[in-house]
Amino acid sequence: MTINSKDDLIKHINRVIISPEKIAERIKTAGELISGWYDGTPILLVSILKGSFVFMADLARAIDVPCEIGFMAAQSYYQGTQSSGVVNITMDLAQDISRYNVVIVEDIIDTGRTLNDVVKLLKARNPKSLRVVTLLDKPERRVVDFKADFSLFTIPDLFVIGYGLDFGEYYRNLPYIAEYCE
Repeated sequence: MTINSKDDLIKHINRVIISPEKIAERIKTAGELISGWYDGTPILLVSILKGSFVFMADLARAIDVPCEIGFMAAQSYYQGTQSSGVVNITMDLAQDISRYNVVIVEDIIDTGRTLNDVVKLLKARNPKSLRVVTLLDKPERRVVDFKADFSLFTIPDLFVIGYGLDFGEYYRNLPYIAEYCE
């Protein structure tokens, strides 16, 4: 994809699916829920890069229990709009998670392969507890049996961009979730 101007970007936005206001409202709800799960006990928030970094930043500010931040990178899209089916962990956590209550913060659950692999990997490291919170859930695309502990939004089978989600590394900076069109 070649982007030469703002017009090149805009022409691929079909419609806004979720507004910035709706995202902020649901993040507040998620922050309250997570804070309630742990009732003052420290947690480790693990962002799956790159897509969840915007969500993670806003969610961390909505949580009122002590939290540390960790980052992992897992890839399955490789510049396309369809998952390759092969999950590659490209950056792992630095922390020994055996002393943590871990909350994985994900941008979108599509086929479920990426998160399923990440959860298996982290469970094998014996955290005190492990939960998954996702911004978007697309259950129509699921090919593995995986369900998050909390999903902020369930969406239909659309390719979406914005609020951290990309196409070809563009669109992450949009303040909303939009449907991408070719």
